Amino acid sequence: MSSQDSSKTNPSAASYAGDPECEICGGVGYLRRDLPVGHPDFGRIQVCTCRSGQLKQQVRNDLYKMSNLDELTHLTFENFEPRGQIGMGPAQADSLERAYNHAHQFAGKLQGWLVLQGHYGCGKTHLAAAVANFVVDIGIPTLFLTVPDLLDTLRFSYNNPESSFEERFEDIRRCPLLIMDDFGTENATPWAQEKLFQILNYRYINNLPLLITTNLSLNQLEGRIRSRLQDPELVTRVNILAPDYRRPMDDTGHSELSSLGLLSERTFGNFSLRENENLEKEERKKLESAFKAAQKFAEKPQGWLVLQGDYASGKTHLAAAIANYRTGEGIPPLFIMVPDLLDHLRATFSPESTVSYDRRFDEVKTTPLLVLDDLGTQSMTPWVKEKLYQLFNYRYNGGLSTVITTADTLSEIDPRIRSRMLDRRICRIYAITAPPYRGGDR
Repeated sequence: MSSQDSSKTNPSAASYAGDPECEICGGVGYLRRDLPVGHPDFGRIQVCTCRSGQLKQQVRNDLYKMSNLDELTHLTFENFEPRGQIGMGPAQADSLERAYNHAHQFAGKLQGWLVLQGHYGCGKTHLAAAVANFVVDIGIPTLFLTVPDLLDTLRFSYNNPESSFEERFEDIRRCPLLIMDDFGTENATPWAQEKLFQILNYRYINNLPLLITTNLSLNQLEGRIRSRLQDPELVTRVNILAPDYRRPMDDTGHSELSSLGLLSERTFGNFSLRENENLEKEERKKLESAFKAAQKFAEKPQGWLVLQGDYASGKTHLAAAIANYRTGEGIPPLFIMVPDLLDHLRATFSPESTVSYDRRFDEVKTTPLLVLDDLGTQSMTPWVKEKLYQLFNYRYNGGLSTVITTADTLSEIDPRIRSRMLDRRICRIYAITAPPYRGGDR
């Protein structure tokens, strides 16, 4: 049998320790059995027999209170659906099941770091709470905190006569298990970034288990923190592709925001390269180039793709074909016309709205693949100009895959957005110069 010295990881852990005279665990209260690699229980933590009788309800209650889990006790592995809701695409369901398996394994072994990435409502907080409830139930001190609450706790401790800042800070960074929910939603002041780095760096150096949930990509995190989360020997990262389970979806798996609708029949197979039309050589060449670029992007979305051309030139068909291809792969993107997007944002200001503005905007900003149709057809008020810049800037900094169609020339696009489109490291622009398609509205 092997044990861990919990007094080195949390000064308050003695309250939950086992018998100090125990010859098995040495007073720690939990241990890992010495088993061969490959055994199903290899590396799993177990409560020592010296303290199994100590896990009374009051101890459990104290641990739940300490862990900020009072409102999350119902979130367990038992009531989590590993394959998600009915109708979810295979790639989405696979990612959710992979996250479930990693979380279950992490709860049993408490080794290394686990990072769960994904949208709001994809299940990452449920899994994090399930880990916390599992670990607390076997008597291991755990702190489950949203990052904004964690920082507030530290700020309030400056004026708390019962607990100094130093004591609270040590309790957080040395806790046997720390779970940081909603990483990246905090106000990223220099003080906040410094405290978060100190916490993560301490746990990194001392190899203490940590679970993080976030809806951000690694590129959007502070550089020092990102470097720690990129350590493959310590960190396991799982990207959950599942949609928000609270959000209505149509029978194709698209969200209520998606305006794909009647365009769901637009595919690469029924796109016309207009061989029978008398196009100029350069016009045909550019149309074929845009078609091939859209096909390549659909197979492996990376960076930004801008399709530029007059109305009915085929750019919306290609954008819809990308969205339908990804839907067929089980990962439906968010396809929306820019004016419709802005209407959805405005609607959140209504007292009758069931969705907050921040939640709706974050949903659009953070979606893995966003298809924005008809950029430039919106009414360009100062508010609209600012929202579009915020959206494009967020996705640019995060390296999030984006498809844009527009009838505007580059000179007509907001200079701040245009500068990002002109960055060839992330964006490719294809101009379709062919005249409007005579076979139908494109």
